[in-house]
Amino acid sequence: MTQQLIGEIIAGLMFVGVIGTLLLGFPVAFSLAGTALLFGLVGTAFGVFDPSNFGSVITRYLGTMTNEVLISVPLFIFMGVMLERTGIAERLLLTMGKLFGNLRGGLGISVVVVGALLAASTGVVGATVVTMGLISLPAMLRSGYDPKVASGVICASGTLAQIIPPSTVLIFMGDMLSGINAQVQMEKGNFAPEPVSVGALFAGAFIPGLLLVVLYIGWIVFKAITDPKAVPATPVPEAEKQGLGREVLVSLVPPLALIVAVLGSILGGIATPTESASVGSVGAMLLAALSGRFNFKVLRETVIATATMTSMIFVILFGAAVFSVVFRMMGGDNLVHEFLTNMPGGALGATIIVMAVIFLLGFILDTFEIIFIVIPITAPILLALGVDPIWLGVAVAMNLQTSFLTPPFGFSLFYLRGVAPRQVTTGMIYKGVIPFVGLQLAAIAILFFWPDLATWLPRLIY
Repeated sequence: MTQQLIGEIIAGLMFVGVIGTLLLGFPVAFSLAGTALLFGLVGTAFGVFDPSNFGSVITRYLGTMTNEVLISVPLFIFMGVMLERTGIAERLLLTMGKLFGNLRGGLGISVVVVGALLAASTGVVGATVVTMGLISLPAMLRSGYDPKVASGVICASGTLAQIIPPSTVLIFMGDMLSGINAQVQMEKGNFAPEPVSVGALFAGAFIPGLLLVVLYIGWIVFKAITDPKAVPATPVPEAEKQGLGREVLVSLVPPLALIVAVLGSILGGIATPTESASVGSVGAMLLAALSGRFNFKVLRETVIATATMTSMIFVILFGAAVFSVVFRMMGGDNLVHEFLTNMPGGALGATIIVMAVIFLLGFILDTFEIIFIVIPITAPILLALGVDPIWLGVAVAMNLQTSFLTPPFGFSLFYLRGVAPRQVTTGMIYKGVIPFVGLQLAAIAILFFWPDLATWLPRLIY
């Protein structure tokens, strides 16, 4: 048995080992780094790994710490948490509910629209699902909505934070795909490749995100026609109609203007994601101050929540860096390359296999864990086979979003279960999301058949 083969076998066992360690419930970042160190020692004993390779981890850490693009992550999280803690998101949902209340399914449509707006401000799935569950689920149940339909709408709308910019997942994927694509193109002899930026990935995700919103609303309209009792109208009392115009102006326009300013400046090439995130953070505080709900307590809670989420993400990233170094240096990338390039169907077959693996991992791992482990391993092979990096990033985000929705292990289902009242059973939540899983799969199929949905807007802008 050759040294190369021994290294590849140990690398493959390491990948299986880290999944098993995570299933046992150990902290993610320490599981990634600890498993890598353990298998690194095994590789050293077999002569297929040199411990001096760990020196490259320091360079990776420094690169992450000095990466200006990644500064946008805590800023976008701060923006979303501030809008949530000050009640701006709640008032937005209540106002939208009144605006569409006279329509059958109007409250459900409002939840989808507000979910999309929250996705464009928080960029974090868990925060969006919990917020929507606490605010909208009781209102929908009081209005006579079928609990299954209400649960499905909330879970699906909450996962839009995975795909609609400025998703934190897209920020990390854009940063990783940028470096991977440059390396792949240089290996092909292209020393002036078209750059892949976070802004370009945001632009690529914009139309697919809107497609999902349209599909969700279409399903609610279909239910309103075929099963009106499941999505009844919630007429607004005459006394409340008089001030509705002013309420819409006060509740809807400011946060919408903030989102348009943040995303518009990125997509228009006026500002970088980090600059736009800074504007969004300051804008969120101004909106909170104008609403009369901004104080030191809210600011303190927002800063602590932002620091907690950001620390969790970056600690996972640092642990994944150790894992990646050991996996690559023992020949794991060669193992993956041989496996994917030998798949029938060429680039399409390899892409489908990677998507299937990511989908299954979405049942047991968090989004950031998956992209930090899988993207550095598989993206170089897929890009070398000719897969467009923007399309790949959007497809992975949409795939993870589908995994988050799929029973019985979808993360968004657990988020909603944690805040749902007792009369909404787990079975109801599972049944409610099944139609939306079907819509997700249809959207992914559309993206496969018409890749221009993800690549047209970035080409137009950049």
